[in-house]
Amino acid sequence: MFFYICRSNFKTIKMKKLITVLSIILLFTSCNQVKIAHVDVEEILKEYKGSKKAEEEMKVQSEKMSAELDQLANNFQQKVQEYQKNSKSLSENTKKQKEQELMQEQQQIQQRQQMAQQLVQAEGQKKIDIINEDIESFLTDYAKQKGLTYILGTSQQTKSVMYGEKSLDITEEVISALNDNYKPDNTEEKNEE
Repeated sequence: MFFYICRSNFKTIKMKKLITVLSIILLFTSCNQVKIAHVDVEEILKEYKGSKKAEEEMKVQSEKMSAELDQLANNFQQKVQEYQKNSKSLSENTKKQKEQELMQEQQQIQQRQQMAQQLVQAEGQKKIDIINEDIESFLTDYAKQKGLTYILGTSQQTKSVMYGEKSLDITEEVISALNDNYKPDNTEEKNEE
């Protein structure tokens, strides 16, 4: 019986020490308060001046390439119509030769369209990467400046923040500060590198 009482007291003492240690750990953890905020990434990309400028530049580049390709296609179409109009008066060898030339030109136009599309996509991806780097760098500095431990990003597609108190949504604040910090030459300088 004595052994059982001693053992019981030993467990009680161990439990009290464990509770004390856990209380101290909890006290220290609460002193190092974690500050978390969240942003809507899609909204930032939509409203950031750098994104808007890049989008406009891509639109201009795409329209320019499209106009050039349309001109090639129109010239080709005229050649096809001319061939169809004159084909009855051509010999079989000349017809075959003209058809071969037209097919080769059509293939060249298709290749140029594919290359133009790939170029526009590559340029667009480069701009997106630069914008993402700018935003991430800004958010890192912003978090340090505001004493935030984490800034979580969410969007309609990712839903990484399932619930966030409205007071912790710093999207508008970040957009405003990001746009105030925006220098139009940032994108162009990084493109040249």
